[in-house]
Amino acid sequence: MNTEKTPEIDIVNVSNSKITSVDFENLTFGNVFTDHMLVCDFKEGQWQKPIIKPYEPFLIDPSAKVFHYGQAIFEGMKAYRDTTNHVWLFRPDQNMDRFNKSATRLAMPEITEEIFIGGLKQLVALDQEWVKSGKGNSLYIRPFMIAIGSGVIAQPSTQYRFMIILSPAKSYYSGEVKVIIAEHYSRAANGGIGAAKAAGNYSAQFYPTQLANAQGFQQIIWTDDATHTKLEEAGTMNIFFRINDTLITAPTSERILDGVTRKSLLEIARNEGITVDVRPLTVDELVNAAQDGSLKEMFGAGTAAVVSPIKGFQYRENYYELTPQEQPMALFLKEKLTNIQHKLEEDPFGWTIKI
Repeated sequence: MNTEKTPEIDIVNVSNSKITSVDFENLTFGNVFTDHMLVCDFKEGQWQKPIIKPYEPFLIDPSAKVFHYGQAIFEGMKAYRDTTNHVWLFRPDQNMDRFNKSATRLAMPEITEEIFIGGLKQLVALDQEWVKSGKGNSLYIRPFMIAIGSGVIAQPSTQYRFMIILSPAKSYYSGEVKVIIAEHYSRAANGGIGAAKAAGNYSAQFYPTQLANAQGFQQIIWTDDATHTKLEEAGTMNIFFRINDTLITAPTSERILDGVTRKSLLEIARNEGITVDVRPLTVDELVNAAQDGSLKEMFGAGTAAVVSPIKGFQYRENYYELTPQEQPMALFLKEKLTNIQHKLEEDPFGWTIKI
C-alpha cells in the first residue's frame, strides 16, 4: 500500500489551542478531543475536497438517514510517540480495509486511501502535540462515516459524511474482569452485520450487558446465535483462550469482527513460537478445561485495552475462577505488541508508519 499519497486538503487552524487546559494525567477514555477534525462529504456520486477544521458541532437535518436507518460505521486506532519524539501510526491500512468492508456491507461508498490515510496523516501531524510520550500514552483515532442525506424513505442515502476525530488517551485499566456466557442474547447472526464495525452492533449489546452488570459481571462472552455452544467474542473485544500452552481463538466470520489487535497478537504469538489454534471453541470444551485445570488464561483483545485478562466466567449456575499464572501469556503478548507500537523494540512486521 502506498501510504505517501497526500490529498489536497483545506486547513483551517484554531485561533487558540485548548491543549493547555487539559489534565493529561487524569484523562477519561474518549471524553477529551483535540483541536481539529477532518471532514469530507460524499455527494453527487463522488467524494468532495476534504477539510481539516476546528473541532466543533455541526448541523444536520432531522430526517438524515443515519437517525432513521442506522447507516453509521466507525473504526478505532491509535498513534504513539516514541522515545526520540517521533509519532507513529499502527497498521492504518488494516483499519482502512475493514472500514471499506463495513461500508460495502451497509451500502455506503468506500473511502479512498488518499482521504483515509493521507488525511489521517495530515490531521495527526497538525495535532501531534496531543500525542504524549511514555508507554501507555497514545492518541486514540476515531474515523467514522454517517448518512447525511435527508428523507425518511427506507433506502440508502445518496449523501454521506466521513470524519476523523482524535482523543488523547492513557493506559486503559479495566480492573478485574468477570464474564458470563450468553445463552439467549446474540451479538450477531449469520448473514447479518457482525463482521462490520457498524454502530448498531454496539447499541444492541448495551441491554444484555446491563443485565450482566446487574449480576456482577463486567462483560458477556458472546456465543453463536444458532446453538449458543461456540464461544465467539468478549464484550466488544475478540477473545483468546490458553489451554495448557496452546493459544486458541475463534476464526473470523460473518459474526466475528476481524480485529487488528487480534491478528497482530496472532502474528506475534506465531513469531515467538507459541502454538496457535484458530478454531471454534465450544462452551463444553471450556468448562471441561476449567474443571481439569488445563484452562490457564482467558483474555479479550482490542484497540482500547490492547489485552484485558479475564479472572473467571459464569456458565449457567456455575462460576469458574482461573488460577493466576506466574508468567501470563496475555501480559507477555501485550508487552510485545505495545513495545512495537511505542518503538521500544524492533518491528519485524513493518506495521508502524512514521508521521
